Amino acid sequence: MDGDKIATLIAVYVGELVLVAGLSQEKASIGIVQTAYANGSSTKFIENVLKIPVFCVPTGVKHLHKKAQELDIGVYFEANGHGTVLFSDRLKEEISSELAKKKSSPEQLMALKRLKTFIDLVNETVGDALADLLIVETILISKNWTVEDWDALYTDLPYRQLKVSVKDRTVITTTDAERRCVTPAGLQDRIDALVSKYNSARAFVRPSGTEDIVRVLAEADTAEAADKLANEVADAVRELVG
Repeated sequence: MDGDKIATLIAVYVGELVLVAGLSQEKASIGIVQTAYANGSSTKFIENVLKIPVFCVPTGVKHLHKKAQELDIGVYFEANGHGTVLFSDRLKEEISSELAKKKSSPEQLMALKRLKTFIDLVNETVGDALADLLIVETILISKNWTVEDWDALYTDLPYRQLKVSVKDRTVITTTDAERRCVTPAGLQDRIDALVSKYNSARAFVRPSGTEDIVRVLAEADTAEAADKLANEVADAVRELVG
């Protein structure tokens, strides 16, 4: 179960608690921060089913963490599972204030207490594998879900990642959170044309930060199509980058 699945599970649970607790969107804005490596199905599920905004940032925890700090509830996980949840001081104060008033309904009070306890469980500093494990177990037990129930929230699109060795990785520059190429000229047009041949497809290339390779990711509705698209994009990189 990857970081996209973990982020989605947390969003489902926390979103429900916020709703039951009666916290307004102005006081409890929630968002999920992803990178370009997040599976397209997770993004569509979060935006279209959960109705929660998704923000895409460049690869790296420092970028995810910074964006999540702008939200009252910022959920961020890299696809590899590294991540956490951040809660604003404003939200923490609001929860404590509502609990102190003791004017809410029993259902609202329970939701507020669970939110406060959940915040205490989360390691907001930088992410913590054991804390994340406990978070997942807590949510699954609370909702009486199996891992299979969790996995069934959405189905990942087939994807393929490749590495292409190049003479000079700095030839490739990107924009839009590393999802589109600026240089070399013509490469993004080639990628767009290749992607248009397949259903539910996307692809992007990203230069490595440490070695002369270019990373290629492709998604499509079938594994065969994802493989073909990845290889075609890799060929375009070899041709235009060298």
